[in-house]
Amino acid sequence: MPTGRVPILNGMDSILCEVNAGVMVLTLNRPEKKNAFNTAQWKGLRQALAQARQDPSVGVVVLTGAGKDFSAGQDLTEMLSGGGGGEDGDGGPEAHPFFLTMKELYAFDKPLLAAAKGVGVGFGATCLFHCDIVYVGESVRLRLPFVNLGLVPEAASSYMLQTVIGYQRAAELFFTAEWIDAERAVSSGIAARSFRDDELLEATLAKAREIAQWPAASLQATKQTLRAPHLEAIWAAEKAEQAGMKAQVGSPENVEAVTAFIEKRPPDFQKLLKKA
Repeated sequence: MPTGRVPILNGMDSILCEVNAGVMVLTLNRPEKKNAFNTAQWKGLRQALAQARQDPSVGVVVLTGAGKDFSAGQDLTEMLSGGGGGEDGDGGPEAHPFFLTMKELYAFDKPLLAAAKGVGVGFGATCLFHCDIVYVGESVRLRLPFVNLGLVPEAASSYMLQTVIGYQRAAELFFTAEWIDAERAVSSGIAARSFRDDELLEATLAKAREIAQWPAASLQATKQTLRAPHLEAIWAAEKAEQAGMKAQVGSPENVEAVTAFIEKRPPDFQKLLKKA
């Protein structure tokens, strides 16, 4: 693995990689889109995690976002245009770049730290539940916008968030789609600590370097023991979420939510009840 800041995929710069002293920094690099995930970025993150997992010189990975934000989640512009299908442009949900990236994320067996500031919406929030240590900047604003889009949770977050903050707090955040600021993220347990935005990345890197000094095999084995009790439940949640998504995508409430987004107006779900 080269040292220095380079694109993960040839000709694509949506994920940048830098390796130094056993720490790989992965930077989501679409700041003009609030680092929203398009197909290239899904593929880039999957490839980056796979490379980090296989590279013995990498002990710890830090995930962060370029610019002012962590990630706005799925790029709705690409989704609404019909892009972002399977690896060959076809196939079911298990061929989608999102699902393939989730498989790599669930299997990742090295310490994974996150440094998140600004907006973290959808996967920009749910991926944090799979990080071992999360630090946030004072500007962070996380949101789980699934019910308000007529959808269900993703990335096994319906299970993972419960393990982090408990059932009631998780249900409140999913059912309301409320914004989560830095104070709430820390007090609920989503994040370990908050820092000033200009201190966030360096503080995260300092912790990553502290962890990376220890034997890599011990770190991996420790993470495996921490994750082992959860793997079966993660995949059960993934299966249930896929079924829920299949039922809800294209439903009247989902169509109304997407239409309202395009028209830049609040969705009116009550009118759907009148038609029923």
